[in-house]
Amino acid sequence: MVKAKPKPIGEIIDYVKDFDKVLVAGCDGCVTVCEAGGLKEVQVLASSLRLYFNKEGKRKDIEETSLTRQCDREYLEPLLDKIDNYDAVVSLACGVGAQFMAELYKGKPIFPGVDTCFIGSTQERGVWVERCQACGQCIIASTGGICPIARCSKRMLNGPCGGSEKGSCEVSKDTPCGWHLIYERLKELGQLDHFEAPTDPKDWTTSRDGGPRKIVKEDVQP
Repeated sequence: MVKAKPKPIGEIIDYVKDFDKVLVAGCDGCVTVCEAGGLKEVQVLASSLRLYFNKEGKRKDIEETSLTRQCDREYLEPLLDKIDNYDAVVSLACGVGAQFMAELYKGKPIFPGVDTCFIGSTQERGVWVERCQACGQCIIASTGGICPIARCSKRMLNGPCGGSEKGSCEVSKDTPCGWHLIYERLKELGQLDHFEAPTDPKDWTTSRDGGPRKIVKEDVQP
């Protein structure tokens, strides 16, 4: 899932200080799971904004909502009849949701309430770790189900490098070497022949470097 972290409250205050009616809009998807942008976080942020502006002697109308998703048009429709009631919106969705809301409500300032970080998994309560960089050409079939693009600090397709020591990356002893993990996993699976064969050069045209990407599934198009 997409993982995000809340923006500093001071940054958000600076966004909305010139607006009288502000909607804080959460998302019940990915950012709820990582406790960055769900209904609970909406309520906390809205309360913090009210407290700040009340203390400053400024009257602000801060309202709250949380949508099923912000990255699909049908889930933004509940706001269609209400959006004109607000001067600005703080979106606690990921960068995709915030941008999509801005595209749909062209005349309304939409501000991000979170920083979108990576695609990852839950390691434990309150700890999320990156597992995928969405490069567009998944190669984990030959690396034991472990992604070298996300797990190797140098994104090496053939490793480990000379900086790996005792299973740790040279970046930090607390960072496991991605290629050590791959080796151990392939060993466990009895597939070390994958490790011994060099990985072919990757087709990076499927990654972000070629501009915004698009997926078209013609069989479901209207």
